[in-house]
Amino acid sequence: MSARRLLSMMAAVLAPCIQTSAFADGFAGLGSDARGFAEAAPGKPLVFPRDFGAHPGFRTEWWYLTANLHDASGASYGAQWTLFRQAMAPGEEREGWANQNIWMGHAAVTSANEHLFFETYARGGVGQAGVTATPFRAWIDDWSFAARDDSLGAKLSRPRVSVNGPNFRYTLDLATDKPLVLHGEDGFSRKSERGQASYYYSQPFFTVEGVLVLHGQEIKVAGRAWMDREWSSRPLASTQKGWDWFSLHLSNGEKLMLFRLRDETARGYCAGTWIAADGTPRALDNNDITLTPLSQIKVAGRTLPSRWKLQVKSRGLEIETASLNSESWMATSFSYWEGPIGFSGSHTGEGYLEMTGY
Repeated sequence: MSARRLLSMMAAVLAPCIQTSAFADGFAGLGSDARGFAEAAPGKPLVFPRDFGAHPGFRTEWWYLTANLHDASGASYGAQWTLFRQAMAPGEEREGWANQNIWMGHAAVTSANEHLFFETYARGGVGQAGVTATPFRAWIDDWSFAARDDSLGAKLSRPRVSVNGPNFRYTLDLATDKPLVLHGEDGFSRKSERGQASYYYSQPFFTVEGVLVLHGQEIKVAGRAWMDREWSSRPLASTQKGWDWFSLHLSNGEKLMLFRLRDETARGYCAGTWIAADGTPRALDNNDITLTPLSQIKVAGRTLPSRWKLQVKSRGLEIETASLNSESWMATSFSYWEGPIGFSGSHTGEGYLEMTGY
C-alpha cells in the first residue's frame, strides 16, 4: 500500500472524529468550548525563535504561506502551503500513539485555468509531522517549510518551502531582510467583542524564486510571499460561522491585512493591519474598515462573493478585487475558497483571499 493511499484512508477515518468532537461550533469547530486549554491574553510578549515552534498548551495553530508568482512570460500563479495542528484533548503532550495531536496539511497551486490542491493527515507523537523552532522546520511527510540557514535564529529570513502532490509539486526559496509583523496589540489579535482572540504574526515581505511542476511541466517562477502564524484555543465565538481574509501586496511596497468574521447574531467583526514599506505596523479597528461583496458566483454548489470592494478610511484606500481563478475551491475536509487576487482603485497590487463558512 502506498503512503498516499494510507494517508487517504487515515483522513477518511480521522475527519469524522474531528468534525463531531473538537469541531462542533463555528467554522471547523473553532468556536467550541476550550476548557482545559491555554487562553490567549493581552500583554504577553512574543519571543523568537521560540514562537516559530509549536504551542502544545493551545488547542489549535497553523503555519501558513501564500505566494503570488509569475513566470517569464508574465503568466500569474498562486501557491499555498499550510500545516495545522489540532489537539483533541488538553493536558501535557503524550508520547507515541497516545499523543493527542492531529496534524493536517493543505497545499495548492492556482493558475488562470486550473486549481490543483491536496490534503494530508498525520498523527502526532510518531515523527510523521511536527515543528521545531531552532532551526525552524515545519513538516508533514515529505512536505517541508524550513530555514535554509541554521545561524539565522530569530530572523527566519531564508526559508524554503516544498510540496509534492498529485499532478503538481513545487520548491520555492524565500528571502527577506524585513522584520516580522505583530498584529493587533503586539501580537494579541482580537476576533470578537466577546473576548475571543489569538496570537498572530506575519512575515509579509518574502521575495520568491522557485519552480512549479504542473502535470510534469516545469515552470520557473518569481514573486512575493506572505507567511502567517496563528495559535489559540478558541479564536471564534460559537456564532461566528466563517471569515473573509485578505493579504495584500501594494505596488508601493506597503502591505495590508484585513479580515471580517461573519456572525449570525451580530454585526461582523473586522480588523486589520496597515504595514509600511519598512515593516512598521498600524492596527486598524472595526470602524475603519468596510468590506463589501460586489458580485457572487456559485462554486462547488456554494454561493460566495467573487469580487469585493475594500475600504480603509484612515488610509484613503478604496479598491476592488478580482480573482485569478474564481474556481479556487479547496474541497478538503473543511472546505473553503482560497486563491490569488489582483486589485485596482486608489491602490494597485496583488495578494490572496480566503473565504470560509459559505
